[in-house]
Amino acid sequence: MNTKEKIILLLLAALNFTHILDFMIMMPLGNYLMPYFDISSQQFSMLVAAYTFSAAISGFLAAFFVDNFDRKQVLLFGYCGFLVGTLCCAVSPSYIVLLISRVVAGIFGGLIGAQVLSIVADLIPYQRRGTAMGFIMAAFSVASVFGVPFSLYLSNIFNWHGPFFFVAGIGLILLPFLIKYLPKMDAHTKEKKKQIAPLVLLKDIVADKDQLLALCLSASIMLGHFLIIPFLNPFMEFNMGFSKSQTPMIYMIGGALTLVSSPVLGRVADKIGKHRLFVTMALLAIFPIAIITNLPAMPFFLVLCVTGFWFVVSSGRMIPAQAMVSNVVEPGRRGSFMSINSSVQQIFVGLASVLAGMIVVKSPSNAILNYEVTGYISIAITLLSILFVAKLNTRLQRKEPKSN
Repeated sequence: MNTKEKIILLLLAALNFTHILDFMIMMPLGNYLMPYFDISSQQFSMLVAAYTFSAAISGFLAAFFVDNFDRKQVLLFGYCGFLVGTLCCAVSPSYIVLLISRVVAGIFGGLIGAQVLSIVADLIPYQRRGTAMGFIMAAFSVASVFGVPFSLYLSNIFNWHGPFFFVAGIGLILLPFLIKYLPKMDAHTKEKKKQIAPLVLLKDIVADKDQLLALCLSASIMLGHFLIIPFLNPFMEFNMGFSKSQTPMIYMIGGALTLVSSPVLGRVADKIGKHRLFVTMALLAIFPIAIITNLPAMPFFLVLCVTGFWFVVSSGRMIPAQAMVSNVVEPGRRGSFMSINSSVQQIFVGLASVLAGMIVVKSPSNAILNYEVTGYISIAITLLSILFVAKLNTRLQRKEPKSN
């Protein structure tokens, strides 16, 4: 990987850090927001889902035109709007205003993820793309190891408004560097191709088994993972009795481990095969999911061992999956497809949050009930994702000489 590629990946990873942190921080804020606004678990799950559903809609609509524009310009437009929405979250005085602000942030945030992945896929050949995806996915680890614990620390000092000011501030510092150093990404717009009507684009996706399998894979990963995330922090505090000063350590330790493991697993994916790594990580993920959602009384350091292992294997699934998904279409349609893919991911993250909110019940003492049910469903969906990735891998191998 040359210096230019490293600089671009570093900037995209930094952008991803703020984007991911804004989304991630809402979930562990449940034990702050539910008592603060006196809202139910269902209302809290809607705060999480509001961002994902609005991001899904904007990403879906963007799929019909993003490939006509420079990917850099689309990315910067979405990021500026996202920062405005995050600032609105920071100053929200009520539950309703916060809910609307999450929708605004989601509308623009829906443009970001797909553009980051499309830029990486355009710049890095498939043979080295696992390594690049591992680098980008490290932003999740940094958000976990530093961003979430620090944001929760800010919540303890300045209330829940602090984390959103933090995200917006980092984004404003990063913006000039993105403008200066990201190259124009408009080569795909110069290809002589016919404008694709929205209905034709959707019809092409439905008719293409590769794209359908890729979307099913993305959906199953998101649904399985985010069924148990929204109520993890409240469960650890209200049910297991761990304090607000302890629970951030879950994200810090998990993030530290994945910060190290993500680049390594990216290289492993390129070496042994993305399909093989995915299956291994998915099977290993079953064990921590079962333990976390049926957690017996145990010392906190053992909890950190289980959750840390879960973070590693969860990110270990995403790295090969993203590399495979990015390769199902040619570069000229990659932005459109990755926007659809991003929308599907956001929809199923939102559905996971809503479903978890319907299953989980908050008792008068704030205890979280029925959390183990989300774990059983998550395990079943994780097993289903193995079937999707196997079928997708078989089809990608058939057209490997054409891979970009």
